[in-house]
Amino acid sequence: MTILNRLLPVWSLLLGASFGATAPGENHWPQFRGPQGSGLTLGQPTPTQWNVETGKNILWKTPIPGLAHSAPIIWKDRIYVTTVVSPEKPELKIGLYGDIGSAEDKGVHQWRLIGIDRDSGKVVFNELGHEAVPKTQRHRKATQCNSTPATNGKYIVAYFGSEGMFCFDMQGELLWKKDLGDMDAGYFKVPTAQWGFASSPVIHEGKVIVQCDVQKDSFLAVFDLASGDELWRTPRNDVPTWSTPAVAEWEGKTQILINGWRHTGGYDFETGEEIWKLNGGGDIPVPTPIVGSEMAYFTSAHGMSRPIRGIRLSAKGDITPPDIKETNEAIAWVHHRKGNYMQSPILIGNRLYGCNDRGALTCFNAADGSILFSERLQGNGFTASPVSDGKHLYVTCEFGEVWVVKLGDRYQEVAINELGENCLATPAIAEGVLFFRTQHSLIAIGNEDD
Repeated sequence: MTILNRLLPVWSLLLGASFGATAPGENHWPQFRGPQGSGLTLGQPTPTQWNVETGKNILWKTPIPGLAHSAPIIWKDRIYVTTVVSPEKPELKIGLYGDIGSAEDKGVHQWRLIGIDRDSGKVVFNELGHEAVPKTQRHRKATQCNSTPATNGKYIVAYFGSEGMFCFDMQGELLWKKDLGDMDAGYFKVPTAQWGFASSPVIHEGKVIVQCDVQKDSFLAVFDLASGDELWRTPRNDVPTWSTPAVAEWEGKTQILINGWRHTGGYDFETGEEIWKLNGGGDIPVPTPIVGSEMAYFTSAHGMSRPIRGIRLSAKGDITPPDIKETNEAIAWVHHRKGNYMQSPILIGNRLYGCNDRGALTCFNAADGSILFSERLQGNGFTASPVSDGKHLYVTCEFGEVWVVKLGDRYQEVAINELGENCLATPAIAEGVLFFRTQHSLIAIGNEDD
C-alpha cells in the first residue's frame, strides 16, 4: 500500500493541507488559483449565500476599468489585479459557440496594475505598466490581459503576452521588463485565428517560471525574479496551449509540470532538463496540472479525446501508452472522455473535482480515478476554475451564476448565487472572503456577522 493510499481515509481538511492549501489564519492568494495553484485555502468558512442587489454578504464592490480575465491575487491587506484599457469599448462574446474568429483591437491600449485595499475595496494605486497598439489579436471571448500576475510579497510579475513580462514592486513601480517575442496563441489548424495568450507566471524560490507554447518557437523558461535575467530556456514542440505550469517536489527534486497535447511533461526546475513526457490528449490544452502528494492530475480537451489522468510523480522518460485509454507504471488511471476544456480541476482531500465548459461536474476518487458522482449544472459556459474553503466548492458560470456545492461523495447543491455581471476570471479567497473579478468590478463577499 502506498503512502497516498494510507492517507486517503484521513479527514479531508487535514489531508488538504498536505496537498498545498494554506493553513488557517494565512492571508495570501499569491498566483493563479492561489497557494501552489491549488484553488484551496483552509481558514475561515466562506459564505454560501449572497445577494448583490440587496447587499446581503456583499462587503464592497469596486469598479475596475478596462477588460481582462486575469484573476485577482492577494498578499496580506492588498489585492492586485491587472487590466487593459482600450480607446474603444472592447468586444466580449461569451457563452457556448463555435466561432473561432478574432476580435479586432485597434488603437493604443494601456496595460495597468491596480492595488486595492482588501478591507475597504478602495483603490490604493492604478499604475501604467505598458502602452502600445496590441501586437496580436484575441478571441472574442478572451482579452488582451488573460494571464494572472504572481507575487512573493516583494515583487509582482505580470505577463502581458506579446507585450512582454513586467515586474513591479508592491506599490506598483515598474522595476524591469522583458520582451519575450510575439506570443501568437490560437488554433494550430487555423494560424490566422489569434486567440490571445493566457498562461500565467509562477514564482518559486526567487525565480519566475513561464510556459510559452505558441504557433512557433515555443519554450519553457525560468528567470531571476529580482533582475529579470534569463536562467535557462528549453525549446518545446507543441501546439499553442493556455495552461499555467505547476511545481511539484519528488524525492528531493523540484520539477515543473506542463500540460500540452503532443508534449505534456515534467522538467527539472534547476536545469530545464526533461524528466518525463506524454503524447496525446485534447488538442487545445488549457487547464493547469494539479499536484497531489504522490500524483499529479492532467486534463485537456478538444479534438478526438478529452482525457483526465492521474500520473505518478515518479514518472521517467516517455510514458506514452499505445492507446490513450491505457494505463502503465506511470499513469495510475485515465478516463479518456471525462476531462475538462477550460476549467482546471481541484483536489480536496481524496476527491478530485472537475467541471467541463458545459457544466458537467464530476467527482473522482483521486487515488484510483473511480467516479463518485457526475452532475450537470444548468449554466451556459464555464471558464473560471473552481475554488474551495475546504467545506464547499464554488463553480462560476460565464454569465455570473455561482454554484455552491458541499464537499462529499455525492452531489449536494447548497445554493446558486448571482454576481450580476459576466465572470470568466477565477475567484480568490482570503480569511473567509471570496473575491470575484467580474467584467466590470471586483466584488468582496463575506459573512457579515463575522
